[in-house]
Amino acid sequence: MSALLGRIGDFAFRRRGLVVSIWAILLIAVVGGAALAGGRLDDRFTVPGAESQRALDTLSETAPDAAGANAQLVFTAPAGHLITEAPYRTAIQHTLEVAGTAPGAIGVTTPQQAGAVSQDQRTAIGVVHFDGDRSKVTSAARDAVERSGETAREAGLDVSVGGSAYGAGEMKPGVTEILGLGAAVLVLLITFGSLVAAGMPILSAVFGIAVTVGGLSALSAAVPVSSTALTLALMLGLAVGIDYALFILSRHRSQLAAGLTPRESARRANETAGSAVVFAGTTVIIALAALSVIGIPFLTVMGLAASGAVLIAVAVALTLLPALAGFAGARLTPRAGSRAHRRATATGADSMGARWARLVTARPLVTVVAVAGALILLALPAASLRMALPDNGSAAAATGQRQAYDTIAEKFGPGFNGPLVVVVDAPNGDTRAAATVADTVRGLPDVTYVAPPQPTQRAGQSLVMVVPASAPESQQTTDLVHAIRDRAGAVPGADVAVTGDTAVTIDVSQRLSASLVPFLGIVVGLSLVLLVLVFRSIAVPVKAALTFLLSVAAALGTTVAVFQWGWAADLFGVSKVGPVVSFLPIILVGVLFGLAMDYQVFLVSGIREQWLHRRDAGASIIEGTRHNARVVTAAATIMVAVFASFVPTDDAMIKPIAFALAVGVLVDAFAVRLTLVPAVLALLGRRAWWLPRRLDRVLPTLNIEGPQEDSEPEPQRELATV
Repeated sequence: MSALLGRIGDFAFRRRGLVVSIWAILLIAVVGGAALAGGRLDDRFTVPGAESQRALDTLSETAPDAAGANAQLVFTAPAGHLITEAPYRTAIQHTLEVAGTAPGAIGVTTPQQAGAVSQDQRTAIGVVHFDGDRSKVTSAARDAVERSGETAREAGLDVSVGGSAYGAGEMKPGVTEILGLGAAVLVLLITFGSLVAAGMPILSAVFGIAVTVGGLSALSAAVPVSSTALTLALMLGLAVGIDYALFILSRHRSQLAAGLTPRESARRANETAGSAVVFAGTTVIIALAALSVIGIPFLTVMGLAASGAVLIAVAVALTLLPALAGFAGARLTPRAGSRAHRRATATGADSMGARWARLVTARPLVTVVAVAGALILLALPAASLRMALPDNGSAAAATGQRQAYDTIAEKFGPGFNGPLVVVVDAPNGDTRAAATVADTVRGLPDVTYVAPPQPTQRAGQSLVMVVPASAPESQQTTDLVHAIRDRAGAVPGADVAVTGDTAVTIDVSQRLSASLVPFLGIVVGLSLVLLVLVFRSIAVPVKAALTFLLSVAAALGTTVAVFQWGWAADLFGVSKVGPVVSFLPIILVGVLFGLAMDYQVFLVSGIREQWLHRRDAGASIIEGTRHNARVVTAAATIMVAVFASFVPTDDAMIKPIAFALAVGVLVDAFAVRLTLVPAVLALLGRRAWWLPRRLDRVLPTLNIEGPQEDSEPEPQRELATV
């Protein structure tokens, strides 16, 4: 593979104009396709095969108003007044009539019809029903509903608009993302000491994410693409795009400083660092694409979109970057006598990486105990992990949907924000079965209100609306859903199913919880197999898998402490403390696995190379770390900066994911790869590189660092360029 990558790098360097033109045409094509296709993002959560999803699909035909999205208009009278006063009743009626004309609206439920007037008679809720789920509700429809409240506001009422037609927040790129890019530029400037060299990884990464975002936007016209999937692809594509370019360009500049010609250096950088980039990118792609086996379309789209972003980042690093290097030519060579040149040509062990390696391996047992103990301490909160999908209660405090959610919880109880829909089918058409189910549910704990059964368009089918006493994301509500399924499902002569947004959320969370351990097993097993092939060792892969689990646990524990326990929640702009986003642990495992393998390969492959030359375990660790610590440090710092720049967003799904990934990379790169790994290797000594001879003979050779060439640079020679 390394020879092929070398030929690709050489071709891109020679035919740089053609390569850049191809990428430019591709970018224009995907952006133009996105503009012409007119696609729309689709944030639906579906759980194929789950009871709640089957019932919801049935209701879309038999009771569209119950199955579709809704907008809630929450009216509150001024202090000292009642919502039932004549001027307010008239204003509410007019508001709901106007709201009912919004595009896609199929009906309106007044506060009197829904029994949604608070006990103090100051607050009432009107509901606008839409045809289809939230993905079918246009922004024009939401704007129309919000504008309809002007009449009520003029009458003196406070009006807030929420409901399932509105999300828990959305990603709006702003100044923090620009600051993240600025931090990346600063790190690259420090690393390379050259504005031209620092700009190339940024340029190639931005180009790659432009192609990714354009492609996903175009695809959204044909397949469902969620806003969360698009943002995750943007975040991950930018981070790995900069990192992969950094790895290859760093090798290229070191070789230029050692005397290679620009063309030969571009070829050899693709062979060596490019091979490692392909390996690292492939592991990320496999881990993310594996999310599709869980069987939740929303998660499948996220995994495939992020995989596509990584694939494009790898392709850009291997083709567009050598082409840009061709245009830069010898200008990328570190200036003689500069700090960058001294670092690139240094042969001693007095670099910061070497000093750090000597420090952590001087007393390796102390280092291992201290670092592992600290990571275990960070991981402890993960034991209390609870998962749910964010709702309007997770939106920013200033948004209308959050204000509506909080007002409803205060005036009607927290369960009113997440009513359950019990679907009762009586095959023999006996409607008494629905009444029996309703009576059974009323006798269950944690139930505030059970509405009388309402018939649907299907003969023998009725709906029973249940308002829990607890909040939608609480464990008590989850227990209530299971109790209804167990108790009401045993009523003779009736087929009972529990659905609604809250029930769907519970089913999604449970399926993800059940999938986490098998998915983690697949990822860890994959890492063991790949690393045995790469490092020809048993101890190194086992150590890598165990330390990866430590990184994941520490990142997850820190996320639970902030987003579930509320530690430093204000510092990170967490608008509501509660369960962690259901798919965060699986996304964290998939993404962090690939990135951890990335740093593992770049660091430990250098140590292994020194071991093969020296057969001195201690010296190999110090020398191998000296060669690669600076690049790994720069790459991880950039990755943390990019992920951290997404934390301030109001998107309740992206915020904790970005936080967990930033913490995970920080922990894995600095605490694990650069500290714990050298200490463990020092403890193991020669045993770290032991592999049974019989196994060594049957295993294929996988050399991700490319061909081992003579350390002396080839003499300068003129290479023809086209």
